[in-house]
Order: sequence, then C-alpha cells, then structure tokens
Amino acid sequence: MAVVATQIKKGQCFQYNGEKLMVLDLDHRTPGKGNAIILANCRSLQTGKTKTIRFASSDKVDIVNVDRQKLEYSYTDGTGYFFMNPETYDTVELNGELLEDAKDLLIENLAIDVLFIEGKAMTIDLPPQVELEVKDSSEGIKGDTANNPQKPATLETGLEVQVPLFVKPGDRLKIDSRTKKYVSRV
Repeated sequence: MAVVATQIKKGQCFQYNGEKLMVLDLDHRTPGKGNAIILANCRSLQTGKTKTIRFASSDKVDIVNVDRQKLEYSYTDGTGYFFMNPETYDTVELNGELLEDAKDLLIENLAIDVLFIEGKAMTIDLPPQVELEVKDSSEGIKGDTANNPQKPATLETGLEVQVPLFVKPGDRLKIDSRTKKYVSRV
C-alpha cells in the first residue's frame, strides 16, 4: 500500500530501494520557501543499521504489513527457541540469530514482543528489566566496603554479572535487559 511521505508514522515499516525499514523518529520541516521535507530516522530490518532518509512531502512510500505479537518463552531444544502465543496457545519457533543478545535473559514464561513482517519474525523487544535468580556467587570480603565493591555472580540462565557484596545464592535480582547489569534485589 503506497502512502504519501507526510502520512508516515513512528513505528511503521516501509519498503525503500528494496530494503525494509522501521521508522524510529520523524522530523517534519517546512522551510520558508519550497515544499516540506520529512526526515525519517530508520532502522534496516535486514542489517540492523540506522540511517536518515529525506523525503519530499509529495514522495510516496510502500507501507509493509506488520504484525506485533506478545509471546511467552517456553523452552529451547538447542536448535531453536520456542514461544507460545498466550491468546491462541500456538507455538512459534524463533531462530538463535534473532535472539542472539537475549539468550542469557530468557526464562520460562517471560513475555516478549515480536515484530513479524510478512509472516517472518524480524525483531524482538524484551521487557526493560528481567528477574533472575542467583545460582552461584563468591563470598564478599568482610570489611571491604570502600568504593562500592562488587563481586561476580552467575544467574540461573548462565549470565554472569557484577553485584554488591550482600548478594548471595538464592536471591532474586532485577537485571536491566539492555545493559545486562544489576539493578536491584527483588
């Protein structure tokens, strides 16, 4: 479906020069003379790179049909990662490449948002914070309280993070899903 560039919205996906792009941000500029200009900051869904595309107000773009689904993580069999749609109970398999940065944050029943374009999963969004249990952590050195000391801790998914000295095995922690760093104890 082709629309005029002025009708593009943040979050929409469109095809441009054979590439599928998602709009991250828009800037609509109207100079003193001439036509309006739309600057679209976009991310390529094939490469993941961002770029800015300049459109005249009369340019047309082809909008791509997208489907956003909330899925819950179920399990992995080593080759794929399986998620369940909580509304239809359908199982969806996602490949490891798509989940490369999220593998060590996935726990059973974790809800993620998946963007499908033409039936193919393109991107995932984790919740901002994930709760994980500490499986292993060394003892903190007593009296070592200068300069916010930290120690390594291994979480239930195998992720290793730096935590404060008071954290011990069995504690549940909030981990920032973007930086994979300790936020707080639950």
